[in-house]
This record gives sequence, structure tokens and C-alpha cells, in this order.
Amino acid sequence: MHGVWKPDQVRAAEQRLFRTVPEPAVMRRAANGMALWVRRLLTERLGRVAGRRVALLVGAGNNGGDALWAGALLRDRGVGVTAVLLAPDKTHPEGLRALRAAGGRVVEAADAAVDSGLAEVAAEELRRADVVVDGIVGLAAHGPLRPLAAAAVERVSAPVVSVDLPSGVDPVTGAVDGPAVSATLTVTFGGRKPCHVLGAGLVRSGGVVVVDIGLDPHLDEPDCSVPEAGDVGRAWPVPHPADDKYSQGVLGVAAGSANFPGAAMLAAGGAVHTASGMVRYAGPAADAVRQRWPEVVAVGSVGDAGRVRAWSVGPGIGTGSAGREVLAAALDDGKPVVADADAITLFADDETLWDARDPDVPLVLTPHEGEFARLAGQRPADRVAAVREVARRCSAVVLLKGNTTVIADPDGRVLVHPCEHAWPATAGSGDVLTGMIGKLLATGMDPLWACGSAAHVHARAAEIAATGGRAPVDPPETAGDLESVGAPIGASALLDALPAAVREVRAVAATTP
Repeated sequence: MHGVWKPDQVRAAEQRLFRTVPEPAVMRRAANGMALWVRRLLTERLGRVAGRRVALLVGAGNNGGDALWAGALLRDRGVGVTAVLLAPDKTHPEGLRALRAAGGRVVEAADAAVDSGLAEVAAEELRRADVVVDGIVGLAAHGPLRPLAAAAVERVSAPVVSVDLPSGVDPVTGAVDGPAVSATLTVTFGGRKPCHVLGAGLVRSGGVVVVDIGLDPHLDEPDCSVPEAGDVGRAWPVPHPADDKYSQGVLGVAAGSANFPGAAMLAAGGAVHTASGMVRYAGPAADAVRQRWPEVVAVGSVGDAGRVRAWSVGPGIGTGSAGREVLAAALDDGKPVVADADAITLFADDETLWDARDPDVPLVLTPHEGEFARLAGQRPADRVAAVREVARRCSAVVLLKGNTTVIADPDGRVLVHPCEHAWPATAGSGDVLTGMIGKLLATGMDPLWACGSAAHVHARAAEIAATGGRAPVDPPETAGDLESVGAPIGASALLDALPAAVREVRAVAATTP
């Protein structure tokens, strides 16, 4: 599991580091890391480093300084380096002197004589480059690229290595509201930032590598964390010799209807493929569920379900009085509840349902963007902050679906699962996830971790189904690498791939510390 730190946390850690290590020395550490990864990219793409061309897009401030210092180190390895200065009067002076002393070339980006404002000599250097280093703005910047920087970025066709973040991406939310860099690789320092895992920034960042510059001892607890395959595999429940079907957890599923049984079958199937034990279905789609899943004990109502350790409730139950009675009955049972789809709408529309639950019993809400807006009152700009607030206010674990799934509990802990593809964005996949989370809760897993583990395996199953199992465990450099080998899937295909995804994360856990 790796942490994600907000920019103000990183700046505070830097100030603590500077008390013991001079800032120029820290900057050179960052530049060493940048130069290393640029060299690796040149070697991987072109076979060698010496004689290649690198252009530096240099803005004001320390990010531009990091790029200039890295350029000086690349010159020492025989690389032709040209710095394109976007703000000549504000360029980092020590970094500029180092590049010039190493034999690097320096040109100014601006030329008032051309419509774009970009000088032709600068455009030509960007066009000829084998790799471009993006040192335009840093973590303090917000908003899209300014016109001159945007014009420069438009001339780039080579792979881009960004310093800390792709310029033009919001560092806190990952949002892109105008021109911005799309990086092949982002080299960041000390730890990942929100822009690397949220919103458009997830894809714009490309591959993300973290360079150690000595910040680790000075960083506070991360703002949120990203579970990795090995973490999920180690926590995934599997039967032990002394277990039986009851000891591994019994889940109740209340979903679907006689006319729309699909939600019931998908939620029940998600539970069946998540963990051993038992699944009980309670609802009007009992006959359809029995036919599809003979291992599921199916009855007509929540009251007839018998003893369970958790409930998955909501998909397809309707938002009228019948659906309300189903949700109220599950809440009244006093067991952990995962509430999805229609159950979330019922919670949002009927304040009395909150009184039907025992506040000491875990509740998990799994909204998509529209459902979350009903709970929060608006669509969130800062997804992490908004989910954390709704979790606190509702005294529930909240899982907000999206290309980055954000999960928060009432204590303020946050997990995120960044997903560079959209294969799970298909009707019914949320029903599968509801069954998965419920079954993990029934095994006794911590609700926050149950959501994080289920989200990880759910997304991985979608990759496996879409690509025929050819998608790598580690994310590709760009989302397009994965999309190029995949085909659209339905929720049933995702469901069928769950066992393969579980086997995979457990195999990773067995081979990693």
C-alpha cells in the first residue's frame, strides 16, 4: 500500500528537511532522480543515451530549477539539451547557470512577432527532441496552462517526463479545465500526490515513479492510501481446515424483483465468487436466483432468510413502499449492511430510515456520482474531501464509484483505487460489487478494507474479462495500452472473471513481502 500526500503536507515536510539539509542539495537529489528516469526512457525507446536530444520546458520556480539541474546532468552523459524558457526573468538562476556551464543551450519561448507567441527556434527545438521534460509549473499552481505554455506543449510529439505533476493538472483534485500536459512518465518526490490518482490527472500523469529525496522521515500520515495487489491478496479470506460454511460468513442479499431479476443474480453471483461460506437470497426473484445459482439458499422475503452476518441491499428493489420495507427490514436485523442503488435513493429521500439503523452497526453506502450528489447536496469538486465529509455526517463507510474509486470511513480514513480504464463502467457491474463487499463484511473484514479490497478485485476482473486475461498486473504506461487489447464486456463477463482476479492477487501476495 502506498500513501498519497496533499501539496501542503509535502511543503511542510520540505521545510522540516531544509533545517538539516540545504535546499540546493535537496534540489540536486531531485534532479538526479529526474535525469535517471529520462536516461532510462531514452534507452528503452531509442537504445542509447549519448547523442540524443532533450528539450526542457522551463517555467518559473523550483520545478523549472529541477528540470535545469537534470538537464545539466544529462549533458554530462552526452545528451544534447536545450532549455526553452517560458519566464526568462523568473528562471531559477542556479539551475540556469549549471545548465550553461555544462554546455546546454538556452532559448526563450516567447516571440511577439508570431500569432501563437511561440518563437520558431523554440518550436523547432521541441519538434526535434527525443524526450521533453515538463518543468512548467509545480504543486502550488492551479488552473490550465497559460497561452504561451499551451502553444509550446502543442508542438511536442515526443514522450514527456513531468517534474512532480503534469503541468495544467490541478494538484489537489486532478481536474483539467483547459490546456494541460499529458505525460508519458511523471517523476515525483517523497510520495504520490492527489493529482496522480484522481480525475483526469490519473491518466495525464502516465506512469508515476517516486524518487527519495529524504522527505520520508518528515512526512505526516498520508491524506489517503492506495491498496496494492499484494495487500489485497494477503487480506483476502480463504477457507482454513477447521472452517465450515457458517464459520466463513453467511451473507443475505436483498435485490432485484420478479420483473427485473438481473440485479439479484448479479449481486448474488458477486457474493458467491468472492468467498466461501453461504449466500442467502431474500426477494421476489428467488426462482431466477435458484436457477442461476443453485448453491444460493433463496427465499421470498428478508424475514424468511434466517440468520446472516451481513446484508447486501438495494439493486433493483425499487424506490416505492416495497423497496422501503426491504431496506428497513435489513436495517432492523442489526447486522452490517451494504446499501446500493435504490437503497441509497431511499436513504436520500426518507430521513426516517436513518433512525431505523443501529448507529453502532456498520453501514456501507456505494453511490455513483448522481447518487452521491443526492447525499451530499452537490457533485464534488474535491472527491476525497467530499466523501470524507459525507462518511462523517452519515456515520457510514462511503464508496464513491468512478475512474478513481474513493472510500472513506467515519473516522476520516480514506482509501482510493485508481483505475486507468473504464471496463467496469457497464450496467450491472455495481450490483456485482455490492455482493462482493457484503460477502467480505460477512467474513468479519473491516468495512473500509472490505470496500477497498472488493474495488481492487472488481476492477481487475473487468480487465481480465475485457482483455482475455492479457492485461498486466502492473498498470501500463498509458490507458491506451490497455484499451488497445480489450473489447467491451457486460457485467456477467466481469462476474465470471472474479475467481481469476482473486487467484491473481493471492499469487502476488505469495511472492511479495
